[in-house]
Amino acid sequence: MLHPKIPTNPTPTGAVTPPTAVQPTTIAPAPAAPSAAPYAPPAPASSRPTIQLTPGSTLALIGGGTAVVLVVGAVLVSMLLAVAITGVSVAICALVIRSLVTTDAKRR
Repeated sequence: MLHPKIPTNPTPTGAVTPPTAVQPTTIAPAPAAPSAAPYAPPAPASSRPTIQLTPGSTLALIGGGTAVVLVVGAVLVSMLLAVAITGVSVAICALVIRSLVTTDAKRR
């Protein structure tokens, strides 16, 4: 009834070619550009806007971070509490079942 069905792999129909060997290539270093000036040219100006942190946005970031920490902490504590309650209830059930089994064995 519970026999696994093993799939069969079909045989290839076309011509099978053997793998070819890859020949290594040599890497030639790029020629060094002559340096006319002893200093580096200035970097081009970035087109990205800079982030301006105002006191209001700083308070918003701190408030958002605090909210995230509180929510994650509450979730973790509730999960730990759920595991602890489950463990205590399983232990109590085990004690009750053991008590029932031992009293039943003493009666016989």
